Amino acid sequence: MVLDVEGMGMGAEFGVPRRLRHRTSAHTITQASDLHKRAVCEYAANDALPIPIKDTRMTTPHQTEPSANSALGAMLRRMLPSCVVHSETTRAISDHPGLQPDILITADDRAAVVVEAEYMPAYTAEDEAKERLGLRLADGGKRIEAAIALRYPTDVANAPDLDGAIRAARLEYAVFYEDETRFPVSGWISGGVSDLADLIRLVSVSERAVDAATDVLEQGIERAVAVLDNMGNLRPAINQEIARLLGMDDLPPTRRMACAIIANALIFHERIAGMHAEVKPLNLLWTSAEDNPRDKLNAAWDDILRINYWAIFAIARDIVNQLPAHDAAQILDRLRDTAQRISSGGAIFAHDLTGRIFQRLIADRKYLATFYTLPASSALLARIAVAKLKGVDWADANAIGKLRVGDFACGTGALLSAVYEQFSVRHEHAGGSAASLHKAMMEDALYGCDVMPSAVHITGATLSGIQPNIGYDNSRLYTMPYGRQADGSVKIGSLDLLQTSSVMTLFNTSDPALRTGSIGEETAAQIAVDIPDDGFDIVIMNPPFTSNTKHRDAAGNILNAAFAAFGADISDQDAMAARLIQLARGSHYHGHAGLGSAFASIADKKVRPGGVVALVLPLTAINGAAWAKFRELIAAQYADATIVSIAANGRDMAFSSDTGMAECLIVARKLMPDEKPNQRAEFVSLTHRPGGFLEAREFARGIAADAELNRLEEGPYGGVPIYCGGELVGEALDAPIASYSTGWGAARMSDASLAQVAHALSVGKLWLPAASEMLDLPIARLSEVGRRGLDSQMLISAAHNAPFTKHPPSPTATYPALWNHNARNETRMVCAPDSQLRVRRGMGTRAAEIWATASRVHLSRHFTFGSQPLAIAFTEYASIGGTVWPNIQFSDGRFDCAFTIWGNSTLGLLGYWWHSSRQQSSKAGMTIRAAESLPILDLRALNDAQLATAQEIFDEFRELELQPAYLADADPNRALLDRRVVCDMLGFDDAVYEGVRMLAAKWRSEPSVHGGKRRPVGARLVV
Repeated sequence: MVLDVEGMGMGAEFGVPRRLRHRTSAHTITQASDLHKRAVCEYAANDALPIPIKDTRMTTPHQTEPSANSALGAMLRRMLPSCVVHSETTRAISDHPGLQPDILITADDRAAVVVEAEYMPAYTAEDEAKERLGLRLADGGKRIEAAIALRYPTDVANAPDLDGAIRAARLEYAVFYEDETRFPVSGWISGGVSDLADLIRLVSVSERAVDAATDVLEQGIERAVAVLDNMGNLRPAINQEIARLLGMDDLPPTRRMACAIIANALIFHERIAGMHAEVKPLNLLWTSAEDNPRDKLNAAWDDILRINYWAIFAIARDIVNQLPAHDAAQILDRLRDTAQRISSGGAIFAHDLTGRIFQRLIADRKYLATFYTLPASSALLARIAVAKLKGVDWADANAIGKLRVGDFACGTGALLSAVYEQFSVRHEHAGGSAASLHKAMMEDALYGCDVMPSAVHITGATLSGIQPNIGYDNSRLYTMPYGRQADGSVKIGSLDLLQTSSVMTLFNTSDPALRTGSIGEETAAQIAVDIPDDGFDIVIMNPPFTSNTKHRDAAGNILNAAFAAFGADISDQDAMAARLIQLARGSHYHGHAGLGSAFASIADKKVRPGGVVALVLPLTAINGAAWAKFRELIAAQYADATIVSIAANGRDMAFSSDTGMAECLIVARKLMPDEKPNQRAEFVSLTHRPGGFLEAREFARGIAADAELNRLEEGPYGGVPIYCGGELVGEALDAPIASYSTGWGAARMSDASLAQVAHALSVGKLWLPAASEMLDLPIARLSEVGRRGLDSQMLISAAHNAPFTKHPPSPTATYPALWNHNARNETRMVCAPDSQLRVRRGMGTRAAEIWATASRVHLSRHFTFGSQPLAIAFTEYASIGGTVWPNIQFSDGRFDCAFTIWGNSTLGLLGYWWHSSRQQSSKAGMTIRAAESLPILDLRALNDAQLATAQEIFDEFRELELQPAYLADADPNRALLDRRVVCDMLGFDDAVYEGVRMLAAKWRSEPSVHGGKRRPVGARLVV
């Protein structure tokens, strides 16, 4: 019997526990191989075999796992130049000198990561990886916080060229953490070596540690703010001066921001201590209040500013200088303790730490609508955008340094930082050093603009912290003038870029001579900068969404929310709004779309041909009527478009923090001069927003996959699934975008087959899931069959010279009106008017003109599927439609009943849902104008018998109760309505009816339909 020593050395799948191999060196394995060969020869000789045993390994080499690990480690070493990568090393683990991790990755400012690898089927790789968690390194004592189990394909084991085989291999891996979590939750991630290197880089930053540090930072800031608050009671002028330094009013959020800036500088101080001989750790600067911490710290920061780091320390020093010595001592003691706790927790390397709590501190968010882009969302958007750049030599640092990236509403700099990170990663994977990019990135490549000085400070600190030991000269980070200026003019921040490339900015954060608020150093309040048109390779933004229209605020004041920030009075708001309208002429801006459409126009103006626009926008950008010009721009002048939304509810349907409304990512490449648009886009609906950087990475890889996508027009077969390991996280569908005026419906849906059914329905085809063929169904636009009524403002608004005033209902009303939603009164298709209108004095003629638009049929403009049953309401007699129930008039009175029963059937609900905006959880809506293009049953195509049947169906259902629309599948009356409409009125058979009922079950499962509302106990599909 032969003892296969080499086979045992290969791993557990060959019969020897892997623990034994971990106490064996590669040299021992080689010796075992020699013993094996000798043993085979001796066996053959002693047993006098008639023919010699052929050593097949001479033609098919069998690579050992240690050899594969060494080869993989060498590749990772080249791709992770800032890390130390050990392969098959003993004495690496404290108290376990014989333990031999397959691959160990360490870095001074990151957590240690271990990789445990086996050839497929790799039965014990997961257990081996988990056993490494919590162990400490022999060198430095760092804990292993994450471990990766990796599976080599068997092709690697038999490859004659080991390096080539590993480079070409599809590796499989999973990540394990100390809290027993696994990523992915099920299944395995697959990718090449560069994908593995990217994963290791992300895993080495513990998001849990960063979250814990964020909590510590917020607590420390609140403790410091308490001192500022108390000081403000006695010395209010000091807080007012600090607010002036930040360009804010003296409000509680401003004080938190001031303390956050000091805390950020202290954290950064702790990080660079020791990098420069003149920078001492914080604990050596002062020991008690008697040491006068303010002066000690200012002296230390003066030394740091002689090196550079103006973006981080200049404003922080100015704030500290304003503080009285006693109050400064309390604040600095508390914040130093915070900085040291963060440092000891290992999260000091998270350069965007202060940025992560920026959204909790920012003043005037109500009006500026500056909702913070979540870090994982920033990473997802940046990955998608950078992947669309063409022709970049990522190995060439000079070529990368010539790229230009702009964010003209930069906030905390999260998006700029995410793009910079992607540049660095790609450069490192190509064999370069990320540090070699920093100076060019800061001085030339990254442009950031904002109206808030504190935001620009955070951006500068975030970007500077990526390579803290590398200095740079002037940056391209600018605070934009906003509001009434000293010369009487008004400025509107980055929106001034709509008509110019050269703008005046308040200061450049990296140059002390060009900063406001620097005591004794202010030599220029404004500087002219050039932000060239057609000059950017990537424009990436999460702009404000606020609408440039007047509303009442909570206090009843009339204001223009888009320009009500920073204490602007009504006159200033009006002047700024007028300036925007003037500058936006000829752009793709629309006032009802909000400032987001103006920033989108700036992005188009600034990006070069072949460059990439990447935007976070409200979901109405996809299907809102006011966004039609923007959609036309994307369809006509861009290609390679990717549109990402989230089929979820609540805060999970947004990519930003706390918006409470659905958002989308729109990423597209601007056409080259000789390139034609394809007028199609990849629509991706995710099941949830990325919960962390690892998920963002996997989502982006799935979105960028080269697989051919299913098309919207090709039938109800669904989209191409996107997986994160074994978990389905979304679907991708290829859809046309040429029909920009009516919107792009293929977004925010968990089942792409519904989009395909709804699209077919909108063009006159009934193509049900699993049906063998399409059926013809007469469909037309509402404006082709009937006429919609007037907007409610034209009825009662004095500003619109409206002839009516609105009053409570009356049974004898001359002008009855169906105005608002009341779910309790809308369970039947026949509804009673809830208001009456009275004619203003002297406006009888105009009142008569408007009354001529009254009708019995009303379309719901704002439909909450989770609580309301009706898309179409019917009043016994003609009435005026109000805010949510505009009139629909038909030339043939018989159409009223047919339209009512169609609109409330499953097919009618599906058509409404497809055409509407789905920006809120289970609320769908459309403007009066958008209603004109609503696809409805072409009532003109019905014959007299069908119209008579429609009247019978209506009479049968007028007194029947309907359940909320999200229960359409389980509502027996809705099921009966479907049968009567599908079979009795339209003439289809039972198979079609049953398909429609299955469609109802699919539709009610959509998050945008049920809105997260719990399904009643016992609710079941009714057929």
